Amino acid sequence: MAQDLKKPEGGPAMRRSAFRRSRGDTPFRFVSTGAGIVLLAIMAAIAVFLIAKAVPALQANKANFLTYFDWTPNATVPMFGIAVLAFGTVVSSFIALVIATPIAIGVALFISHYAPRRLASTLGYVVDLLAAVPSVVYGLWGFTFLVPLMVPPSKFLNTYFGWIPLFGGDSVVGRSMLTASLVLAIMILPIIAAISREVFLQAPKTLEEAAYALGATRWEMIRMAVLPFGRPGVISAAMLGLGRAMGETIAVALIFPITFNISFQILSPNGNSIAANIANGFGEANAIGRGALIASGLVLFLITLLVNSMARLIIARRKEYARAAA
Repeated sequence: MAQDLKKPEGGPAMRRSAFRRSRGDTPFRFVSTGAGIVLLAIMAAIAVFLIAKAVPALQANKANFLTYFDWTPNATVPMFGIAVLAFGTVVSSFIALVIATPIAIGVALFISHYAPRRLASTLGYVVDLLAAVPSVVYGLWGFTFLVPLMVPPSKFLNTYFGWIPLFGGDSVVGRSMLTASLVLAIMILPIIAAISREVFLQAPKTLEEAAYALGATRWEMIRMAVLPFGRPGVISAAMLGLGRAMGETIAVALIFPITFNISFQILSPNGNSIAANIANGFGEANAIGRGALIASGLVLFLITLLVNSMARLIIARRKEYARAAA
């Protein structure tokens, strides 16, 4: 009787299966942990490199790096600041996100819940293909096609809606912050749409069928079952697109007017960004100028890290609300 009580549960086959699983799980756990450590080490190495290269230029700077508007690090007396570049980067990326996110969600919902299967498969392939287009192609298209095309609508907005600060200004041109934001929106739209589509397709079918059983229409089912389930994924997709917009270089370098003043008039020749300034100024920069550009890259690195951290906090709060509701 005592021997029977000490016997492990399950037969020899079950014990062998558990042993095989434990043998496979241990290497996988070490590989996964190692991959995470390598990723953190790479990020730390990038941060250390940026700081080491930026410190000499910051020490030589004769102006306040955070509040100075001009950018003359190659002068005899180097003076440069990040205020204008950070402003242009954040504002243009935010405008692009506001434009792209609703359209991307609509495209994702159409592919996942409205389009026939064959059409949905084709559209999904096209969206994934657009996400792989090089940024220089978007930039050349924006410079040669979109910039001249934006002049008439910009003048219309300035004439009839100039009382709104965004559309005000005495000079209206095609190379403006609005045009650059539109190009960024087109660039990040496929990324947000592709990720949102996959999230919406993972919505539990039981919730959708339960909504239909209660008499809900398709839109009501999406509003009650699909969108609440996919909200964390959509937030992650939007933040990923925002990070892409903030770090975009060639496209905005071709379109942004190279100015160093802060203005909310998005139709006027105002605006610049950190990435565009690095692309335009790195070839002619001296040692201090390169250090200044690297220092601006460090600021962009910190802004992107902050944005992604905020997104993770929002998603974590959403999970807590979901658990509380359950």
